[in-house]
Amino acid sequence: MEPHTALILLAFIALVMAAVVFDLRTRRIPNSLVLAGMALGLLFQTVAPSGGGLFNGAGDGSLGPAQALLGAATGLALFMPMYALRTLGAADVKLLGMVGMWLGAEPVAWAALWALLAGGALALAVAVGSGVMRQVLNNLHDMLWYSLLRIQTGQDMSVAAPSRTTGRLPYALAIACGTTVEVVRQLMRTSS
Repeated sequence: MEPHTALILLAFIALVMAAVVFDLRTRRIPNSLVLAGMALGLLFQTVAPSGGGLFNGAGDGSLGPAQALLGAATGLALFMPMYALRTLGAADVKLLGMVGMWLGAEPVAWAALWALLAGGALALAVAVGSGVMRQVLNNLHDMLWYSLLRIQTGQDMSVAAPSRTTGRLPYALAIACGTTVEVVRQLMRTSS
């Protein structure tokens, strides 16, 4: 790996890890952090020599601004339905958009998949560890039952939030895990 590539990779990692630290401490991710990450990602994708992208198996170089914006839009679009269902916060959606600015469209889709898997494992671990697993299962039952009743009566398929929540997850951690898996996967493809 070229020194400038390693430096850019470290900047990207620092941005994602800063989001994780903020989310763990405050359950919030500052908009300023996400916007700075998007701006730096777009700057890199615009001024770096054209290549295939740092993390997508093609080696050094940028994707170009159009592909970077497509990656950001893809990241935003993938998590927007979960924001609409109130299962993710807006900051989590924006964080995946920032990741997409750096990775591009296809890799951010994979990162989102890995993040969802990591988020499921995180939710299960937190539910078991904090003793709220029974409430989680009751909430899931109630939400599914309510949705089925709405569908059978011809109403919309909206899912109501549970009456008793079990807390908020620091989902930036799941996004960081998913992003890490995808970056490592892409870097392994580059080296082979």
